[in-house]
Amino acid sequence: MPFNYFERFVAFKYLKPLRSDGLLSIISWFSFIGIAIGVATLIIVMSVMNGFKIELQKRIIGFNGHLYISKFESNIENYQFNIDEFTNIEFVDPNITFQSLMISKNQNNGVLVKAINPINLSNYELIYENLNSSKILPLDCDCIIIGDTLATKLGLNLGSKIKLYSTQTISTPFGSLPKSKEFEVSGTFHTGMSEYDSNFTIISLKNGQDLTSNKNKVSIIEIHLLDPNNLKETKLKLIKNYPVGEYLIRDWKEVNSTYFEALKVERTVMFIILSLIILIAAFNVVTSLFILVKNKTKEIAIMRTIGISRSGIMRIFLLIGSVVGISGTIIGTVIGYLITVNLENIRSILNSQFGLNLFPPQLYYIDQIPTDMQLIQVVYIFIFSILVSILATIYPSYAASRLEIKGILKNV
Repeated sequence: MPFNYFERFVAFKYLKPLRSDGLLSIISWFSFIGIAIGVATLIIVMSVMNGFKIELQKRIIGFNGHLYISKFESNIENYQFNIDEFTNIEFVDPNITFQSLMISKNQNNGVLVKAINPINLSNYELIYENLNSSKILPLDCDCIIIGDTLATKLGLNLGSKIKLYSTQTISTPFGSLPKSKEFEVSGTFHTGMSEYDSNFTIISLKNGQDLTSNKNKVSIIEIHLLDPNNLKETKLKLIKNYPVGEYLIRDWKEVNSTYFEALKVERTVMFIILSLIILIAAFNVVTSLFILVKNKTKEIAIMRTIGISRSGIMRIFLLIGSVVGISGTIIGTVIGYLITVNLENIRSILNSQFGLNLFPPQLYYIDQIPTDMQLIQVVYIFIFSILVSILATIYPSYAASRLEIKGILKNV
């Protein structure tokens, strides 16, 4: 919709009183600030939700595989895997995962034990790259690697001795007792995900088989892919070697579907709720325009008298409302960007200066606020805000163009 010079001149002349005209000024500022806050909040929250999903996904896959093969109601005996048959597999790790009781001195804690082939430890980059270790995980050592949060909780250091108890029992003169084995803490890891750092431990597959009485057996075959996007293709190939009736093949999305479905629903709901801020600000634009039209009825009548068309009057007020909406959207986008890229620093400053505990890792699984600002999403928010702002100006602008000038000029 083109605006001629006269329409632009009048519109910007009418914008000046919005800065000093009592109630009209207050409502106009509320409109501007409301739109800016709404846009900034939407960008920040959606970026955090995106970052949280990506970070959670990266850490889950960094500790586990992309595909899991298990056997119904029993463990897998023939777990040797010919990786040469597949082009998309990075490595395969047959392992045993079980719950155990860890006892150290006078303290104890329930843990989840993952018994893996020691040569595969370096392939778990999330653990290996954040490992503080004296002995990595040698085959000839009863060694255990634990999360640093768990180590701190139990007062353990490198070289400390602990004992693991499994659910398997052995017969003794004193009755049935749970199987146990003593281990030396050879390393601690920090994944940044509190669930892993405070609950998970890693031992060798041989020790895991001894503790669970599963000699030459594993509970699951983990498969790590080079390209997770071709997951379905690899899964279909695996079904040929592991028939559905006997084996269960699941991917990481199925295993963690609860997490990601909850995130998807939460992200959608948050977008809808926060969009209401922009809609409420748009109602303020409507109110301020109606007040402006009321205050400028005589000027409108004069312009109609000198030959300005109804569409010209409508374009003047459309331009006034659009300037407020577009400027608020631009400022909100800039604020949203600046806060998003500095969000973790802001959190750290607030926590240190005011003794707060914003974003506790025990609640959110990870130890820092992740952000991922997606350009396409910012563009959608930007366009949505501008469209809402422009749509909000249509009716009051139309009302201004339809004012009956008969009788308005009598008292001039």
